Amino acid sequence: MAATATALVGAGLGILAWLLPVNLKSLSPAQLAAAGRGTTALEVLGERFIHTEKLGPAMLVLAAARDLGAPAAESLADQAAALAAAQPALVPWGGWAPALEPILGLGPSLTLSSAEEAGDGEDAAIKTTPVLQLLISESARAALRASLASSRSVGVQTVLATREVAQTGRFVPAHQPGGQPLDAVILLSALLYQSEQFSPELRRELRELAAVANEQDGLGHLEEFYIDLLSLAQRLDWVQLAELVSRSGGSTTLGEYAHLARIAPSELPIIYTAAFFAGSADRVASYLIRYGKVGSEDLRLALGLGGGAVQQLVLRQVPIKHATTPALSELADFSIRHPDFTLALKYFGYLAAAFLIFRGVERGLLAPFLGRGAVETDGRKSLVQSGLLAVFAAGLLILATEPYLLAATESLSEYRFRISIPLLANIAMPVADSAEASASTTPSMNTSTVVSIAVFALLQVAIYFVCLRKIAEIRAQTLAPLLKLRLVENEDNLFDSGLYVGMMGTATALVLQVLGVIDHNLLAAYASNLFGLVCVALVKIRHVRGFKNALIIEAETAAARAVPSPAPVSA
Repeated sequence: MAATATALVGAGLGILAWLLPVNLKSLSPAQLAAAGRGTTALEVLGERFIHTEKLGPAMLVLAAARDLGAPAAESLADQAAALAAAQPALVPWGGWAPALEPILGLGPSLTLSSAEEAGDGEDAAIKTTPVLQLLISESARAALRASLASSRSVGVQTVLATREVAQTGRFVPAHQPGGQPLDAVILLSALLYQSEQFSPELRRELRELAAVANEQDGLGHLEEFYIDLLSLAQRLDWVQLAELVSRSGGSTTLGEYAHLARIAPSELPIIYTAAFFAGSADRVASYLIRYGKVGSEDLRLALGLGGGAVQQLVLRQVPIKHATTPALSELADFSIRHPDFTLALKYFGYLAAAFLIFRGVERGLLAPFLGRGAVETDGRKSLVQSGLLAVFAAGLLILATEPYLLAATESLSEYRFRISIPLLANIAMPVADSAEASASTTPSMNTSTVVSIAVFALLQVAIYFVCLRKIAEIRAQTLAPLLKLRLVENEDNLFDSGLYVGMMGTATALVLQVLGVIDHNLLAAYASNLFGLVCVALVKIRHVRGFKNALIIEAETAAARAVPSPAPVSA
């Protein structure tokens, strides 16, 4: 009775540890829900932009809210429309900023033409215009050039001096016919620098790159910066671009966002909004480059839960564990605040549960096969063996419940950088979302995999008990020890049957995966072989070896007693 209670306590402890909402290389939905509870929601972020007259970012947040089906999206749309009606001249620029004053003085023709290009209809009044489209005309560039020429900033003058650089790669030099794109992006960079829109790191890096380009009379690495800025400027209005570069930690982040905007333009509202929730564009870009389409879907889920959820996701830089298994949501907040302690508690629960189950099985269920005396005699040795088995079993549980532990998730990313040399005419054009063509694979434990592993484990458990029964039968026979020893050796094939069945299970699983009967998952195939090795090791090392040792000692002792002692020699 005590053995059964021990095993049941171990099973209950294992279930409680399994329900803890914490994982080593992933976040659970319960944790994200706890992190996002009471934090800034999508509609609140959009309202903040509207209240500060930043219509462009508000429109991207509105697009993300509509994409996620947020209930307050239409209310946010009404507020954006009211702001656009109150300040129609600022709509193309995405809002008002002090740096726009020299450009807004160009006259009504630029603003009216931009509003006309936005289109007619209900949404025409709140359609902003990409900033490069507003600066590409000769009149706009001339006015901006005249305004920046009087700047006292050394950095601005250094950037403007790159207009005279003659050696370029993919750009046409700014002072030659066809150099309007390069001239416009140089002026845009100088304006962002002058108005302190760049982050301090980005300002320093731009100044250094421009100084090197002027000294060597070649753009060099600065050209990559200009290409990335050009790509973003043809998709974002002035306020949207200014808000993004102010949160970019360097040219690498700028390049990652330009890359994401080119290969996944439909995801731009989600990516842009996540950068504001996270407070850093660097972490969001790194997360998406690392996890690709799967990371984009995880960001969508986190955005719907609130700003705190997004911050946790990009801070941990781990995917979401999309599983249907239940969890103790009451402990989700504790696991967010103390992740290492909760994870250690979970793994210790696995270890303690496995140890108690093995002790209960050893003391109760195996007694009819091996004899209660054989189970209870060597107590210290039995504790050590149960502990070793518990460590192994806990390791298997960790591998089974951590789908991202051994999975090469980073290699699955569709948003990785690819080496390409696009033409300048194609840099600014949105490309098709290539991620749609690639099927994203998540290393989750599907039903067929779990069922396969469970079947293989039950087969090995059955073989284990068959071997124990055979040992018990030989032990119960009234035969000489040497004869019992030969009978045990004769059953070597039976004791190795776990390995044979394991190899057959692996081969069968691989064949079924090729035929498409079960999902492709090598864990299900190799689990059979692993269980077979464990079963054979337990039978031959834990039981057969000890039984043979006892028989050998018993046989040698009986032989020593049977030899008569020599008669004493008389004097």
